Amino acid sequence: MKPTRILLFAGGKLGDWAIRHIRPDDWLVGVDRGAMFLVRHGFAPRLSIGDFDSVTAEEMAEIERHSLHVSSCDPVMKDLTDTEMALAWAIQQKPAEIVLLGVLGSRFDHTLANVQLLHKALQAKASCRIVDERNEIRLVDSHCRIEQDHFAHVSLLPLTAEVSGITLRGFMYPLENATLRIGDTLGISNVLTEQTGTIDVATGQLLVIKSKD
Repeated sequence: MKPTRILLFAGGKLGDWAIRHIRPDDWLVGVDRGAMFLVRHGFAPRLSIGDFDSVTAEEMAEIERHSLHVSSCDPVMKDLTDTEMALAWAIQQKPAEIVLLGVLGSRFDHTLANVQLLHKALQAKASCRIVDERNEIRLVDSHCRIEQDHFAHVSLLPLTAEVSGITLRGFMYPLENATLRIGDTLGISNVLTEQTGTIDVATGQLLVIKSKD
């Protein structure tokens, strides 16, 4: 059975806001301590994956009891982060969408690495976004529709060295065939003026970040 959505719960900042994103038919994946978060909130992860170096032996036993499948690895002898391993598995399932939660946190290196994982999903033509309590992040290389919601701001930042042919419709600050390069801040804190805005990109990869204070 092909899933409609796969939600990955990693070990970064999580809370009740994350639980509210779960739909009845979602496949849930617990990544390292994110698996403990799901189990403690009464959910049975379809997969719990990682090196589990951030949980105790008792917590690991609890994760194993309540998960449909567990995939563990050595915390030292591995090349991929737990989140990248989980994302690779999710991409293989070919869902309509992948949502990453708990991938932003106090470790900036992990946060930046997880944002860059959106490139992996884009390469695989998988619809993927990162969500936390105050942000929603996606990566665009062609066309994107943005709906007006509880996020006040929409910011655009190039992930590649240069992004060209950027055209915005439905925004307070429109762009027409514009170019953004690494280090440019022109795309920060735009605002939707219509219910639906569109973003078109000719070349390069553009981070689209919806946020609220």
